[in-house]
Amino acid sequence: MRVIALDSTTRAGSVALVEDDCVIDERAGDASRSHAEWLPGEIVDLAAAHGVALAEVDLFAVASGPGSFTGLRIGIATMQGLAFVHGRRLAGVPALEALAHVAAAAERPGTLVAAWMDAHRRDVFAALYRVGSGAAFTAGRLDVVDDASVGDPAAVLARWSAQSCRPGVFVGDGATGFSAEIARAVPDAAIVSAMPLAGAIGRLAAAGAFDAVDPAAIRPLYVRRPDAELAREKP
Repeated sequence: MRVIALDSTTRAGSVALVEDDCVIDERAGDASRSHAEWLPGEIVDLAAAHGVALAEVDLFAVASGPGSFTGLRIGIATMQGLAFVHGRRLAGVPALEALAHVAAAAERPGTLVAAWMDAHRRDVFAALYRVGSGAAFTAGRLDVVDDASVGDPAAVLARWSAQSCRPGVFVGDGATGFSAEIARAVPDAAIVSAMPLAGAIGRLAAAGAFDAVDPAAIRPLYVRRPDAELAREKP
């Protein structure tokens, strides 16, 4: 199974070529350039560097969100276009879950893994997972404890504490950015830095952890409503 995967949830983003359970190449994007400037060129260059024609790709995969509204729209549209042109299906992988899978790879079953992405405005996109007995980067590896939400880090931690949930690991740029808040609430928790996600997205797609669907069926997972929608509703 040969997969090309894209993460455009952050400014830099990343692309990866995956074959079965092996990440052949993963490249972080250039945060100084917009997604419109580096896509789809980076994908074409990645495939060409390994002598792979896009027509030889079995499956395309993309981060479905949450993240940058513009980045999500451009990234999903790019992968939909490639999948349509080459008659392939497209797998949408939630970015928070991909983050949690990376952190969970070395953790024991039962560990609670919190994935936090910087949502700006001093908020985080957050989700909580429990490590299961399945193999790394498969559907059986994680169970959802608290689904994706957006909010103030202290409020998220308070909600989890009220549910008697004590994460052993926090992962993502939201975790490193709000490490002081985490340390006050869960002082013994490990904090794992953000990393390129395209490789994890490709491995999850190759393993069938998320359904591969008709490209038109992929929808962005915003979690927070776009500012444009909120502005239209103001009196």
